[in-house]
Amino acid sequence: MAEQYTVTIESVDYEGKGIARIEGKTVFVYGALAGEEVLIEIVKRKPSFDKAKLVEIIQASPKRVTPECPNYGVCGGCSMQHVSFDEQIRIKQQVLTDNLQHLGNVVAEEIMSPLAGVPWGYRHRARLSARYVAKKGGALVGFREKGAPYVLDMHECLILPPHVSALITPLRELVSGLSIRDKIPQIEVAVGTQITILVIRNMEALNPEDEHLIRQFIEQYSSLENPLQIWLQPKGPETCYPFYPVDAPKLSYTIQRFSLDIPYNPSEFTQVNPYINEEMLALSMELLAPQAHEVIADFFCGIGNFTLPIARLAKQVVGIEGADVLVKRAKQNAIHNGLGDKVAYQVCNLFTIDDVWLQKLGHFDKWLIDPPRDGAFELVKSITPQTAPQRIVYVSCNPATLARDAGVLVHTHGYRLLKAGVMNMFPHTSHVESIALFERD
Repeated sequence: MAEQYTVTIESVDYEGKGIARIEGKTVFVYGALAGEEVLIEIVKRKPSFDKAKLVEIIQASPKRVTPECPNYGVCGGCSMQHVSFDEQIRIKQQVLTDNLQHLGNVVAEEIMSPLAGVPWGYRHRARLSARYVAKKGGALVGFREKGAPYVLDMHECLILPPHVSALITPLRELVSGLSIRDKIPQIEVAVGTQITILVIRNMEALNPEDEHLIRQFIEQYSSLENPLQIWLQPKGPETCYPFYPVDAPKLSYTIQRFSLDIPYNPSEFTQVNPYINEEMLALSMELLAPQAHEVIADFFCGIGNFTLPIARLAKQVVGIEGADVLVKRAKQNAIHNGLGDKVAYQVCNLFTIDDVWLQKLGHFDKWLIDPPRDGAFELVKSITPQTAPQRIVYVSCNPATLARDAGVLVHTHGYRLLKAGVMNMFPHTSHVESIALFERD
């Protein structure tokens, strides 16, 4: 018989799991909230901790809510829908401050109010898995099950825009009708200002009947309010191309506060949440405070999401990015927005640089850093008194690597961590997006 215990949940970890203790040993309980009394069942024992599933809630937390999505608990996409929206954000803020203190040995002088955003329909970028399962009656399209490789049998998703969620069942029917139904592993979604693109990963070529079915799909489900376009991707991301209709509007997103229009291909990285992205850019510019006489560096610049707002305010911006294809797009976007004379770009792998490279790059008044999850350790480690900017705004998608890099900036290079806060880029998930302001006296 499985071991069951009644425990009180002491706190919640960075993934949203409840933390309890049994005879001094830590137990992680999925779905439990701080302060709750619960009945749990041990499912896995480790030398230093155990994992348990929630059997019964004896005394519920006032922060517990009923999940709105019918897929919750089975779908691997969300992990915190049972937590009130405000409490989700508070937990993420705690994760940020705990990481800064325990991993970086730093404390922000001010914790900023979080950027909360909207709770539903926020995800404008998504990679939906697809799989033909005869026993399920046809193709499945959606996210994978929690802790399993299987595609969830789903018909809606509340974090997707409503018009995209409404396409899940029609997409299942489309894939089921194709001759290569078992050669389509994914459908990528990119929702732009004027167009929604669905990229079908077709591992084999379509036949004429397949092409006819795709055209029928577009004609039935595309509308003036939400026009659709199908792209095909036979191999890697660089092979995707528009299939139907070929004369659709270009994919782009807007940054209204800075009068910017940012074109992109569906295979190129953009932020998934346009609502938080707009607020994030406004906050970043407030913290960075670009001046008309300043020259500023934007490290890990991508296609220009931060570079172009800075260019609206500063004298000159240099964007550095490791992928040549993104730098090419960034240059096009600068010209597209009339900022080609204020922006320069370089291709460089920022995970391999050193102080000599940074010295050759030159001195900048300020930096903006927006690295991937691995952080910017080599970059911040390479700072010297000659290259140190007066101010750094660091945007992070991983509080652990932000904390590590913050420790270097504060304890090695003499910066102060003036402000830090979270931005709720991925509501109902444990993902923590954050921003920090560093300054030298």
